[in-house]
Amino acid sequence: MVAERRRAWMDIPWRDHQRWVIVDGVPANVIEIGSGPPLIFVHGLSGCWQNWLENIPEFARDHRVVAVDLPGFGESPMPREKITIPGYGRWLDRLFDVLGIGGAAVVGNSMGGFIALETAIRFPHRVERLVLVSAAGLSVEHQRNERILRLLEVTENLAQHVTGHILAQADWMVRRPRGRAFLMNIVAAHPERLHPALVAEQIKGAGKPGFVQALDALTDYPIRDRLSDIRAPTLIVWGRRDRLVPVRDAYEFARLIPDSRLVVYEDAGHVAMLEEPERFNADLRRFLAEQPDTEAERVRAAAERGG
Repeated sequence: MVAERRRAWMDIPWRDHQRWVIVDGVPANVIEIGSGPPLIFVHGLSGCWQNWLENIPEFARDHRVVAVDLPGFGESPMPREKITIPGYGRWLDRLFDVLGIGGAAVVGNSMGGFIALETAIRFPHRVERLVLVSAAGLSVEHQRNERILRLLEVTENLAQHVTGHILAQADWMVRRPRGRAFLMNIVAAHPERLHPALVAEQIKGAGKPGFVQALDALTDYPIRDRLSDIRAPTLIVWGRRDRLVPVRDAYEFARLIPDSRLVVYEDAGHVAMLEEPERFNADLRRFLAEQPDTEAERVRAAAERGG
């Protein structure tokens, strides 16, 4: 079975690659592995660095790969200020400085894609290439519901308790296809096909303190009118069966971002990088290997030369 095949990430001693860095006076958990051109992975809402387990080993062979736990998620504590998309963009910009990285290819899934977009717009020198995997930022601008947000704030402690109870049963649940479907059905088209160990790692991102504030931030920051400012070559990857962010957003991003190309996976959901990792890794590698001959990169190179 596909789900049971041993994966490359299982043989990596991840604790050896974990780093605690201080950004704006607050510690943050990052994974750093490999050497070469920098490649940054940014997870989405309720995510963690483990969202990229199927991709990190492939690119660590010839890239300096950094996968982050955003403030308020994974093992990173909450930031000092309220979570916002611009705040996350500033945080990523400062992380580059802390890690001694000038610019990098930035890959973001869902909310992570939204943050990557914001970074590419506000800090264009940081984002040399941009990859959006089912990125938030378009349809979500019409999905704000103040009543639900306030209810979530009130019931946040209860929700974390319930999530904790579910996580306590995770080892038992992930071993069964129905259990994997229960845990991952909203994000994956075929959760039963995912390796049980991979599902166990994904759900570690649930029940974190940043969830409500980040959900609030997602629906309170329009970005559509600024997408034409993006100058980085952009790869847009989407699963046609995405239940969280409709595939029509993929085509809209492709229309609005000047130097972009779109790939749609017909039988994938919201986390194509986990559902079809071999194809995703091949598409990403091909994109990263493109020669810098696009109009956007010529303009940027001229600007850097002062021309």
